[in-house]
Amino acid sequence: MGKRDTLIAKYAEDLQGKCGITPDMALLEKVTIGCGPAIYDPDAEIVAATQKSEIDQIRRNFLIRKLGLPEGPDLEDAIDAAIETYGRSEPRKYRAVIYYMLVRHFRKESLYL
Repeated sequence: MGKRDTLIAKYAEDLQGKCGITPDMALLEKVTIGCGPAIYDPDAEIVAATQKSEIDQIRRNFLIRKLGLPEGPDLEDAIDAAIETYGRSEPRKYRAVIYYMLVRHFRKESLYL
């Protein structure tokens, strides 16, 4: 098993164990690949959920640019809901897991097919 496969398995474990979500493994793999090299960087792999700049970056770069969603308060509400589902006290919130939850929330799975 390669490094990416190991990371995908780790993300699936977090979705199942910490978020109570049974992941669609094909979608999780595609969302993970979409994160690019960030998954291999220990700092970039983790979402700094308490930093406004990080939340703004997810909103701008992922939700608006990548998923094509219009600007609005529902974007930050969705990010907040994903963080809440992961657990606010969870220190390591993986970017691919947060992105997976957002893709499912906004029903944008078709972008990854």
